[in-house]
Amino acid sequence: MHPVIFEIGAFKLHSYGLMFFLAFVFGVWLGTVRARKVGIAPGKVMDLTMWILVGSLVGARSSYVIFHLGEFRGRWLDIINPFQSDGTIGIAGLIVLGGVLLAVPAAWIYLKKNNIPFLKMMDVMVPSLAFGMAIGRIGCFLNGCCFGLPTDMPWGVVFPETCYAGSVFLHQHIHPTQLYAILFTGLLGTVLLLRTPYKRFEGELFFLFFLIYSPYRFLVEIVRYYRDSMILLDLGTINFTVSMLMSMVIFVAAVILLVKGYGVARGADEKR
Repeated sequence: MHPVIFEIGAFKLHSYGLMFFLAFVFGVWLGTVRARKVGIAPGKVMDLTMWILVGSLVGARSSYVIFHLGEFRGRWLDIINPFQSDGTIGIAGLIVLGGVLLAVPAAWIYLKKNNIPFLKMMDVMVPSLAFGMAIGRIGCFLNGCCFGLPTDMPWGVVFPETCYAGSVFLHQHIHPTQLYAILFTGLLGTVLLLRTPYKRFEGELFFLFFLIYSPYRFLVEIVRYYRDSMILLDLGTINFTVSMLMSMVIFVAAVILLVKGYGVARGADEKR
């Protein structure tokens, strides 16, 4: 675990921030390459990415705050102020799926204003989302956050007590849920790239991402650690979380949209 890559005086290069930056750069590069192939100006990718970035940060933060209102009572400014009232610097507390849900309408608004087909552009950008999530989770692992529950599996990891994971589960082997995410989203991004030449309709890759990602996210939640405020229902051996609920909604929507898309594509093929 390396939460800080290096430091020079008061400056510290945090691994989480570095990986977030690398995910952004790689995502823009990949999106630019793919946009050229479908006749979309590369500059639009950068502009769209900024809209998505802002939307995802607002969505991720807002969804966290909604389910942690008690945490901010008496210090509401801490919701947006990087200089927290307890003296710490930075804004901690984000829900990834909440970010994705708000990033989509943010992207739609930008693309609508610029007369770019929404689903066409989403198919261009969704592999960047998958690979970006994989790179971002490297930062989570190095930072010791977004960790799992105790396990007897041989691949369980022990985090030092100086990080959040190590302080919660002191000297215990826990599920490396960050590594699960790195492997899964990396493979998902590869699948989307390989599927690109064979897609049947605009939006297929975009919907496939959510169809495949949502069941994974639901299952990994079973072995991931959450504070009580993020648990909607205690089902005994399983805690039903906010992300589980979001995953279920997203999965149903993806199934409906894919079935509809394949139906339209099949009808078009039969008319030829």
